[in-house]
Amino acid sequence: MTKYLVTSALPYANGPLHFGHLAGAYLPADIFTRHQRQKGVEAKHISGSDEHGVAIMLGAQKEKVDYQTYVDRWHKEHKELFAQYQIDFDFFGRTTAQYHYEETTRWFTKLHQEGLIETKDSQQLYCQDCKNHLPDRFVEGTCYKCKSEGARGDECPHCGTWIEPEKLIDPKCKICGSAKIEEVTVNQYYLMLSKYHRPYREWLESNKGRWRKTVYPFVDSLSKEDLHDRAISRDLDWGIDVPLPEANGKKLYVWFDAPIGYVSNLKQHLEESGSSDHYIDDWWKNSDTRTVHFIGKDNIIFHALTFPVMAMGSGFITPPYDVPANQYLNLAGKQFSKSSGNYVDAREALDKYGVDALRYYLINIIPEVNDSSFTWEGFEARVNNELANNIGNLVNRCLKFLDKNWPEGLPAECFSGFVESKEGQQLQDEVREHLQFLDRVQLRKGIERVMAIGQLANNFFTECAPWGQIKEDQEAAGRSIAYTSQYILVIGILLAPYLPTLSQKIVGYFGERVDDSSRQDIYLGELLALKKIFSTDLKLTSKPKVLVPKVELS
Repeated sequence: MTKYLVTSALPYANGPLHFGHLAGAYLPADIFTRHQRQKGVEAKHISGSDEHGVAIMLGAQKEKVDYQTYVDRWHKEHKELFAQYQIDFDFFGRTTAQYHYEETTRWFTKLHQEGLIETKDSQQLYCQDCKNHLPDRFVEGTCYKCKSEGARGDECPHCGTWIEPEKLIDPKCKICGSAKIEEVTVNQYYLMLSKYHRPYREWLESNKGRWRKTVYPFVDSLSKEDLHDRAISRDLDWGIDVPLPEANGKKLYVWFDAPIGYVSNLKQHLEESGSSDHYIDDWWKNSDTRTVHFIGKDNIIFHALTFPVMAMGSGFITPPYDVPANQYLNLAGKQFSKSSGNYVDAREALDKYGVDALRYYLINIIPEVNDSSFTWEGFEARVNNELANNIGNLVNRCLKFLDKNWPEGLPAECFSGFVESKEGQQLQDEVREHLQFLDRVQLRKGIERVMAIGQLANNFFTECAPWGQIKEDQEAAGRSIAYTSQYILVIGILLAPYLPTLSQKIVGYFGERVDDSSRQDIYLGELLALKKIFSTDLKLTSKPKVLVPKVELS
């Protein structure tokens, strides 16, 4: 039976997470994992802190603390923020942990034995003023591909190109700010991607038609003619040692060891949870497992090219089934940047507006195909007009009417006939189409479909006008409320992957009659389960109250 191993990009332990991070990788991964579990499919969500690399070294040096103290702080803060946004992980590990060092060493050793790691002389930038080598983020300049400023020595955050630092235009040292940069010759360890071009291309082409149109063509164009060997070692004092006696203290490049974190963290999770599963045999190389990497577009190369080659070359794991990379989420049209003031404190926003409102808006602007933008005006409009009015108000009006007019319970016979009605049949079709959207990782279309069902329910409720019906025909009014209540329950169940708290509150009104089996059937579009659920009189478990407060921007 198919099961899912869901990963989300290891966040750098070097600063606060913002809405761009949440909407770009972590919220989508959380929704997809919850979706699979709602279907009854086994799924694990694995991630963890990426605690090596130049960005972390620069951050720690700026704050004048040691590297471990620095990453300890950010690891703790990130875990807390994820929990507050109800982004759940089966395991959220660390790349500074001993178990990760051991797994990374195992990978390097195997790839080296297979002839896929060799040493080469190469050119590296060097600062003449502060006398430092400048790998990766120690240097910054203008991208030679897209001509955008702020390109780093490892990648361009604007176009996603894997940068060759010696080609940067107008490079500057990030340590001292000097523009006195020269090229020097260094010897590094290389991942020999060029040796694996043919098998890689065969694997990549097998994913055509399944991967997103923003992912496959990009990777296809980069790898069609050949693959370029990439350095995987650095002359630094922070990171995992290259495990060879002749390596002279060189450290592994952060983008070699970071994706291995998915593997090491799953292994540690299984060991700590007491599972009898083997992390390789039962998961990573199990033919029933589909591995899905949730990332931003700046990480496509590492997850869709280098890590798959490492996977196939080592033979340790099966390459990913899907890499649904998202584009960038900006703030009012500009990139999130704390240093420039274009920034929203995710903790403060949560304290002020609540998790349901923020998750809802972020889901609606997930940059699945194009860059999108967070605006406070858009946030207010979406939450108030859609979540509060379309869902919250409907639930409140209908269930209050039920509680007031049938305090001893709405008779079971009022609920009969809904599944067979044109409304019930249309609802079943809508639920099944929603299922397909989420299976294809089209999360925005998924939430739009739930809101469309909400609009159907509102239209039905308004057209029936039970507040008028009850004056002349209580039975007709009861049927209108019963049918609307069934819409509401279905909506509550469908909201579970997106807004787990709101979902729980809505479904909670219906009590223990909604068991796990019935919930799963309804989620899968098997609405006959509604007949069993409402085979007895309905009395609400609690008094209805406002579920979605209106947003008021101050």
